[in-house]
Amino acid sequence: MRIALLLTQDLESPSGLGRYWPLGKALAQLGHQITILALHSDFDSLEPKDSDFVHEGVHVRYVGQMHVRKVGSHKFYFTPARLLVIALVGTWKLARSALRTPVDAYHVCKPHPMNGLAGLIASKLRRTPLFLDCDDYEATSNRFSRNWQRRIVSLFERLLPRFSEGVTVNTGFMRHTLLASGISEGRVIYVPNGVDRSRFSSIYDGDVDGLRSQLELEGKKVVLYLGSMSLASHAVDLLLETFTVVQQAEPDAVLLLVGGGEDYSALRTQAKALGLDGTTRFVGRVVPERAPLYYCLADVSVDPVYESPTAQARFPLKIVESLAAGTPVVTGDVGNRRAILGSGKAGILVPPGDKQALAAGILRVLQDTEMADRMRGAASELCHTYYWDALAPGFLNVYRPRWNDDSK
Repeated sequence: MRIALLLTQDLESPSGLGRYWPLGKALAQLGHQITILALHSDFDSLEPKDSDFVHEGVHVRYVGQMHVRKVGSHKFYFTPARLLVIALVGTWKLARSALRTPVDAYHVCKPHPMNGLAGLIASKLRRTPLFLDCDDYEATSNRFSRNWQRRIVSLFERLLPRFSEGVTVNTGFMRHTLLASGISEGRVIYVPNGVDRSRFSSIYDGDVDGLRSQLELEGKKVVLYLGSMSLASHAVDLLLETFTVVQQAEPDAVLLLVGGGEDYSALRTQAKALGLDGTTRFVGRVVPERAPLYYCLADVSVDPVYESPTAQARFPLKIVESLAAGTPVVTGDVGNRRAILGSGKAGILVPPGDKQALAAGILRVLQDTEMADRMRGAASELCHTYYWDALAPGFLNVYRPRWNDDSK
């Protein structure tokens, strides 16, 4: 089967790295012809060889600039006028590239306006089935400078499922939301986020020890957050406040913050104001190949979260990557998180948004070595459920004719 995945972001973004790139590879390994048509966070910086290439059986083609620009650990937003131009150009380039790609199905990755319109245009003109993947609650998980931008994204989030032959989702919340909106049950396929097995299969103790020495963490207890520094959808500010409590009980503990985003500078300022300069390390964005080393380095990984539709709709990549590294997780009991952690076998679930409870959970992992060892063992067992080579066959169910035309 020939499948084109249409993305409005690059493959090093959280969704690109955690869902669409490893999914594409796994489908290619099953014998399917996969093309990823995408926008890039810094398109003008790409060399020709980096904008159109084949890697591990997947053809990747970057065609234009995405709706934000990322440089190093920072994210920059365009003015509304500039954003409108970028959106129009990006939509046209995605549609043109989709029309030029011989496929049996188009799969829009996230219900965004640019790839959504491009997919609709290509699907109608080529009379090719259109499918949709919903891996977030887009209208609440993104930062918008104008209300009209949010309204447009919300409109596409509501309408695109109705124009799609089938919809894949990664959380029970998104599945329930679609069913409640009138999408028939047979058209919604649940496939969780997963882990690219190859990224965690070649980790050597010497590399982890080298990183520990480089970061001067010998003899320290390491608390890790690896993810976006974006307060619109990730409660890193809550984690900083929590760590002031942890640090009082465990003076040798260090908070390692790995990742970049639009709130990177603001979070560094907050850490300084809280007096965490010496115990909090901002590493910034790292290349995907290095991320597993940080999970293996950590004593505990944290997914700080508030109770919200955004949290319920998200399937955190950081949790399944922690499982793959055998690292216990502490997170809020929201959405699918309890199920991901095996009802608490591989981590600790606490009331969301409660810094005292979050701190207590972190301290339990740091101080109770027998419990932490049990959690590491459970994580190593659970992670096999979330490797993409195990998940990809289930994703293919969305392309099978499981409903009548009258049910659409």
